[in-house]
Amino acid sequence: MIYNSIIDTIGDTPLVKLNRLNKGIKGTIYVKVEYFNPGNSVKDRMAIKMIDDAEKAGILKPGGTIIEGTSGNTGMGLALVGIARGYKCIFTMADKQSKEKIDVLKAMGAEVVVCPTNVSPDDPRSYYSVAKKLNKDIPNSFYPNQYDNLSNWKAHYETTGPEIWKDTEGKITHFAAGVGTGGTMSGTAKYLKEQNPSIVSVGIDTYGSVFKKYKETGEFDENEIYPYLTEGIGEDILPANVDFSMIDHFVKVTDKDSAVMTRRLSREEGLFVGWSCGSAVHGALEYARQHLTEQDTMVIILPDHGTRYLGKVYNDDWMKNHGFLEDTTFGTARDIISSRNGSYELVVAKKGEKVKAAIHLMNERSVSQIPVVEDGNVIGSLTDTKLLTKIIQKPELKDAPVEEVMEDSMKFVALDSTLDVLSSMVDKDKAVLVRDDLHQIHIITKHDILGAITKG
Repeated sequence: MIYNSIIDTIGDTPLVKLNRLNKGIKGTIYVKVEYFNPGNSVKDRMAIKMIDDAEKAGILKPGGTIIEGTSGNTGMGLALVGIARGYKCIFTMADKQSKEKIDVLKAMGAEVVVCPTNVSPDDPRSYYSVAKKLNKDIPNSFYPNQYDNLSNWKAHYETTGPEIWKDTEGKITHFAAGVGTGGTMSGTAKYLKEQNPSIVSVGIDTYGSVFKKYKETGEFDENEIYPYLTEGIGEDILPANVDFSMIDHFVKVTDKDSAVMTRRLSREEGLFVGWSCGSAVHGALEYARQHLTEQDTMVIILPDHGTRYLGKVYNDDWMKNHGFLEDTTFGTARDIISSRNGSYELVVAKKGEKVKAAIHLMNERSVSQIPVVEDGNVIGSLTDTKLLTKIIQKPELKDAPVEEVMEDSMKFVALDSTLDVLSSMVDKDKAVLVRDDLHQIHIITKHDILGAITKG
């Protein structure tokens, strides 16, 4: 078949039956392999849809510049469209994204601006904010905003959903996909449910993201937000493209389980796919193991290709350094908490109490750092070294409220984070926080991690 340009090859990706990883699970499980798109990811679909709609609306004009915040794959799709139609591209990315993703965008002629990961979405340094500012400053530019641009989910409503329905001959009973911007899950699920309302949709989330709790409780809990390594799924915001009414269940998957499953997909099924593909399959199989029957058919979206992750999940040294290979894992945050035998009580300072009272408490309990709380939420922290420096410079601060001297909050991490991961996340002078299964908060320090490794 002959095409006029590379972007005409987007879509019509294959369904492939799982044969080994689903051993012992009832029903039939297919994966939709989206790396067959020219940009090697599912994001090509919505990239071209967003540009088509912007052109029709007169928002994007000839010779313009496309500016987008991306984890990599959307940028690749937009870059392909930009090349085919004569647009310049500038992309902002968080610094946790793989080097391969940055390099491939540069190879496609795009300019890449790398921004810090561990800042709030409205921080001027975040990749969301930087993209918006560039759009404001650069004439004749277009900011697609994949998170809130509804052309995102519509692309999957018009293409991904119909393809799955046709290729399964309407036999699909369960649909699973990772949820990031929400377009793939929401648009595909909407189409499928219109064909058969009994189809069950399963969204895959990651620890450190707000989606699962928001779906189940309606609460946007900032305490659910903490750094995680998996790329492409989960969010610390609620994108307009996430239609929670189209998602029946959420399953959370750890960084480690995602990484291990990604490698298994390559070695056991011959599917050389990206990190969030491992998340989708691990979470979907966890759900399928409990709920599928012999008559059921599940389809799982595999969003991208493994070339984006050669320096991470497909690199043995990287896996070992992050505790994702069993022979290097000494334990987890859960193990540290379990060793406390339920006798643990978190020492905290209240936002409005005086600094001298907090110092007295730290001395009394022999702790060097404590969280600062307000209405049960952690909003900051105190560390003895920085507190001492401030009071020496300005003695009257001892009578000030704690909020005047507190530092940024300690990071929340997943309960099943390995000690290797914990050690990489503990700042040189600040601990991390963990919520246990009863939602009690625990503090974990460098000394806790060293003690656990010694015992291991």
